[in-house]
Amino acid sequence: MSGSVSPLAPKTFAEIPPLRGVRMATAAAGIKYKGRTDVLMMVFDAPAAVAGVFTTSKCPSAPVDFCKANLGGGTARAVVVNSGNANAFTGRKGRESTAMTAAAAARAVGCGEGEVFLASTGVIGEPLDATKFSGVLDGLAVSAREDFWFEAAKAIMTTDTYPKVATRTARIGDAAVRINGIAKGAGMIAPDMATMLSFVVTDADIPAATLQVLLSEAVKPTFNSVTVDSDTSTSDTLMLFATGAARADGQPPVNGPADPALAEFRTALNDLLKDLALQVVRDGEGARKMVAVTVEGAESAAAAKRIALSIANSPLVKTAVAGEDANWGRVVMAVGKSGEMADRDRLAIWFGDVRVAVDGERDPAYSEDAASAVMKAEDIEIRVEIGLGTGRATVWTCDLTKEYVEINGDYRS
Repeated sequence: MSGSVSPLAPKTFAEIPPLRGVRMATAAAGIKYKGRTDVLMMVFDAPAAVAGVFTTSKCPSAPVDFCKANLGGGTARAVVVNSGNANAFTGRKGRESTAMTAAAAARAVGCGEGEVFLASTGVIGEPLDATKFSGVLDGLAVSAREDFWFEAAKAIMTTDTYPKVATRTARIGDAAVRINGIAKGAGMIAPDMATMLSFVVTDADIPAATLQVLLSEAVKPTFNSVTVDSDTSTSDTLMLFATGAARADGQPPVNGPADPALAEFRTALNDLLKDLALQVVRDGEGARKMVAVTVEGAESAAAAKRIALSIANSPLVKTAVAGEDANWGRVVMAVGKSGEMADRDRLAIWFGDVRVAVDGERDPAYSEDAASAVMKAEDIEIRVEIGLGTGRATVWTCDLTKEYVEINGDYRS
C-alpha cells in the first residue's frame, strides 16, 4: 500500500454489518509486506453455494485453476486469500503451493479440499512459500469473526491505497437478505475481470447454478466495464457465496435465475458490484481523476463498448485528462482505431455538457475556456455520438499520471 491515499477515495467508508453464516480472520505472514496483514481466511460454518468468474488470461495463476476445478462442486466451506505474491507463472511449485494451502485449510475447517477456494495477488513469477501461512490457518479458523469485513478488505490489498467495501439489502419474498462485498485492485485493471480480487457473500438461499447466472450477468456492466491501464491480470477472481441463512426467516425457495422473486436481489447485486468496481477505478495507481466514457449511436452495444474501451485505454486520452487538456482530437483518434464502424462526418463529442465537435468537425460554438473548465473537475464525462445505430455502453477509467509510472517502475524493488 502506498503512503498516501488516493484523492478519489471515498470520504467515508460504508459500515459493513455482520452477515449470517460467514466468519473472517486475517494474519500477517510476512509474504511481502512488513507490518501489515496479508492473509485472509473466510469460514462458512455450513456449506455455502458458490459461483465465480475469473480472468480470461491464457496465463492464469495456479489459484485460478484450482478455483475453476472446484467450482463444479457448487459448495464452499473456506476461502484463503494472500496478498504480495500472485502464485502465477510458478509451474509445478505453484500447484504444490495451492495443494498444500488447500489441505491445511480443509484440516482447519473440517471439510473436503473440494470445498476450499484460493486466491493470490501480487508479484507474478515468484514461487509462493505456502508454509508461511498454512501454519496460521488453524488459528484463523478458530478466531474468525462475523464483524470483520473492513479488516478482511485491508488484508487483500497490494498497491491499493484504501480498502474497498460495500453492502446492500434486498427482499426475496417476505424475507430481508443482505449482500456484503470486498474487493482489491489498483493497477493491471482491464476486462475481462481486472487485477482484482472480489469476494461477495449473501445470506440468501440461492442454488449455485442460479447464483452463477446472476453473477455472470452482473459482471458485464460492472467489473468488466472498468479499466485502469488495459492490462488484464493473471489472477482476477470474483466469487459470490450464498450462506442460505435467510431460510430461517422464511425466504421462499428460488426457482431458477428467471424467478421474479429475484428481481430486487438482482438489482442490489448489480449495484453492489458497480460500487466496488468504481472504487477500484478511483484507486487507480497514481489516479487524480475519474473518467466515465459513454459511447452512443454505435452499430451494437458490443461495438459501443469496444469503442469506449479504445478511448478509455488510450494513453494519449488519459494523459490529456491528467493534464486537464480538452484534447478532443485524441478522442477522434481512439474512435478511429477501435476497429468498429464509425463515420467521421457524423461524429459528435462532448466533454461534460460542452459539445466540442459535431458533424465531423469542431463545434462552431466551441469554447476552449468552457471545455478546459470541465477538465479541472475530479469526475469527468466524455461522451461520443457515433451516429450509426442504437448501441450504447459506458466504461470507467482514470487518468494516467507520472505517479503511475513511478509506482510500476518501483513495484518489485
